[in-house]
Amino acid sequence: MPEEVVGKVTDFFARPVVAGIELSATVNAGDRIHIKGHTTDMELTIASMQIENANVEQAKAGDLIGIKVDDRVRRGDTVYKVTD
Repeated sequence: MPEEVVGKVTDFFARPVVAGIELSATVNAGDRIHIKGHTTDMELTIASMQIENANVEQAKAGDLIGIKVDDRVRRGDTVYKVTD
């Protein structure tokens, strides 16, 4: 499956399990993403995302978003959008 880089992980919070991501491209709720790094490799669907604690359906390049993730991610991990 082709993938395009859409951002980088900037923060990780253990409770709740949330990744802070700085975007370099537009993403929408429902998009499938792949987070990959030195020890990270996970795919998930964005169920919901927030900008400054407000739920949003779409975020664009330059936005800082928070999304729930299944496991630990690390600062600097690359975020890809999975396209069919």
